[in-house]
Amino acid sequence: MTSNSQPLNQRGHLLTEQINPNSQNLDQRTALELVDLFNQEDQNLIEAIAAAREPLATAIEKTATAFQQGGRLFYVGAGTSGRLGVLDAAECPPTFCTPPEMVQGILAGGEAALIRSSEALEDRAEDGVTAIADRHISELDVVVGITAGGTTPYVHGALKEAHRRGATTVFMACVPADQVALDVDIDVRLLVGPEILAGSTRLKAGSVTKLALNIISTGAMVQIGKVYGNRMVDVSVTNSKLEDRALRIICDLTELPREQAAVLLERCDHKVKLALLVHWTGLSPEQGQTLLDTHQGNLRQAVHHHSTA
Repeated sequence: MTSNSQPLNQRGHLLTEQINPNSQNLDQRTALELVDLFNQEDQNLIEAIAAAREPLATAIEKTATAFQQGGRLFYVGAGTSGRLGVLDAAECPPTFCTPPEMVQGILAGGEAALIRSSEALEDRAEDGVTAIADRHISELDVVVGITAGGTTPYVHGALKEAHRRGATTVFMACVPADQVALDVDIDVRLLVGPEILAGSTRLKAGSVTKLALNIISTGAMVQIGKVYGNRMVDVSVTNSKLEDRALRIICDLTELPREQAAVLLERCDHKVKLALLVHWTGLSPEQGQTLLDTHQGNLRQAVHHHSTA
């Protein structure tokens, strides 16, 4: 794994460090003018995602394949980039009922860095190497290194070690490849232009990164059968809001009254996917779970198999 020869401690040439000509008089704007300027600049996010559609699609496919083979998805970053990775990872278990180890965020500085600035730790490439080694990352896994400016040593170290171990490596940055080049399997460039507040990559760069991570994790979960139609049928029913969502999904897809849907959900151990399969096939919960397990939890495949058996 190699990068370009530009020193990592000289960043003035980076797109994320440039001065935005549209916000030169930022400190003289009214509150309404500030809102309008942010709104104007945020239009670039959609264009950046569209321009990166192919590498994002490849990342979805590689991640889904990794999941199907027992692999894991890791996000690695420092500061805002790392916190966004932790956020996306933390949202997967309640949304898709995944085990917490399936999608993990690795943040320079660990949990303490979630609420307190520890950006100095991003300069330690060796810590990134250690983070990958400590998690025993292998050729089954996917590692997404996130760094808005592309130069974070912690991320470079992590990706280099992940590459050495045979993992699928993804580089996500908001600068073009000719400014920071890295030898990885999938190169995602999210070019949103200079920030309104020069160098503050928690703004457009952070927002577009959140969009991209949403796409990768949700897309991969869709491909492995965590979704039926556009319903989160693997939702973890852990509070009243999620129970209400689960019941609405069952009612909408089965046309059962809410009271009957609640009985069905209870009978199926609060598993929406299993409840739907039991209702549609007449199988017992035990038989339904066995059928789902046979099809790696893919509800559509399980229903099709039963209807054609």
